[in-house]
Amino acid sequence: MKTLLLYKDDDRNLTHQKLWNEDALVQDLELNILFKTMSGGDEFLLDMARKGIFSGMYCDRETMLYRQDILKDCLNNSSLIRHLYQITIDSIESWRSNLFSIFTSRPSSILSSSRGMMKIFVKILKGLRELADQQSGGFNSEGFKRLFITLNTELTDEYFIQVETHLEELGFPDGILVSAGLGVGNKGRDYILRKVALKKRSWWQRIFPKKMTGYHFRVHPRDESGLKSLSTLSDQGINQVANTLAQSNDHILAFFNTLRSELAFYIGCLNLYDRLMQIGEPCCFPQIDDPGQYKHTFVELYDACLALSIKRKIVGNNLSADSARLIMITGANQGGKSTFLRSIGVAQLMLQAGMFVPAESFSANICSNLFSHFKREEDSTMESGKLDEELNRMSKITDYLTPDSLVLFNESFAATNEREGSEIAAQIVNALIESRVKVFFVTHLFEFAHSLYKEDAVHEVFLRAERKADASRTYKLRKGEPLPTSYGIDLYNKIFSDE
Repeated sequence: MKTLLLYKDDDRNLTHQKLWNEDALVQDLELNILFKTMSGGDEFLLDMARKGIFSGMYCDRETMLYRQDILKDCLNNSSLIRHLYQITIDSIESWRSNLFSIFTSRPSSILSSSRGMMKIFVKILKGLRELADQQSGGFNSEGFKRLFITLNTELTDEYFIQVETHLEELGFPDGILVSAGLGVGNKGRDYILRKVALKKRSWWQRIFPKKMTGYHFRVHPRDESGLKSLSTLSDQGINQVANTLAQSNDHILAFFNTLRSELAFYIGCLNLYDRLMQIGEPCCFPQIDDPGQYKHTFVELYDACLALSIKRKIVGNNLSADSARLIMITGANQGGKSTFLRSIGVAQLMLQAGMFVPAESFSANICSNLFSHFKREEDSTMESGKLDEELNRMSKITDYLTPDSLVLFNESFAATNEREGSEIAAQIVNALIESRVKVFFVTHLFEFAHSLYKEDAVHEVFLRAERKADASRTYKLRKGEPLPTSYGIDLYNKIFSDE
């Protein structure tokens, strides 16, 4: 059985290939806060949360919408999904409790353990089928509907009757019947387990059984050598059926492992959603546009990681930047520019993973790659200066750049003087735009920002962190011309004021 809750026509799980810049994105966007919230302290959920978030960089629009519909069902049936996830955990834990069977090569031990495990699996599968029968009406997504249809189609009453009959037969209540031929040196070969018809005997037949016919012999209870030889013959006969039953258990276990992995991602989404709701922050399912559309329009977008960190509602921002290829952000220090940039990156990852987005409404196009170029501390080994380090990272990014990528710059190339930094930044940004790359750029380089503003290009949007007359910050970004100051004097007065 295939679960198919992450990919519509593919039963692969979340063992995605790690992005080359994955660790940089985690650091720059502070994603560990997001992953921790999704995990709820569970290491498996933590791993699936990270894999699920970054798997979106390999998804197409159809897969993103497919996951959105499944997640909507999860939100509408939260308790049931958590119960379903617990079923998968219980089934795997039951298998682990029977792990001793893998440490023996004796077919009789393997058969006994596999038979016991299959009985447990049958009980769990019956509960799963019953859940599908009772609850399928509350689900609308293609993924869950198909899963429930699969459970109802393949886990029929006839199937369970057949499995239970086979398990009863494999208990060999009437003994084991094995046929074999003679090989070289009169050694046995071609051992075949024969089916013994299960016959119900009356009480009279049990007390006075018929005499045995044909050739036979009995092994004395104290004949250890004879008993060992008889056991070896028995193992030869049941070896194939023992392996077959063990493989059947493995198939069922693989189903539960896959279902657990896929549900783990959605459980993480539920944990995140519940926490954001407790804080009072809005969430929405975004509109997803195809690559190359240059869409970015949203209402009250906020940095989910910051909200989770300080555990209270934070200021959101609005933007209408459809067709824009460059969004330049300038303005006062401590005005929310970096926070806004992180919110863009986090929202893009969540959108492409098929999740909800931290905003009241959100619309954006798919990006083929996501890159972050945030300022770093100077190289502690002193092998290179800060500007060299920035340029080296930029060079690495260009090795992986593709059309329709999204690059987030945070105060990049400011490690040199204004003129040189502005020239470097301008050349890089112009090259990216010409290569069909969308850019969000936070900067204090006035010469760089103002030179682009004077071009009055229709595909550029300029935002400025708002500062009130009393020097207070609203943490709102408004469209506006870059100013030749970042109001660093405000910070000086805040720190060294006598008040």
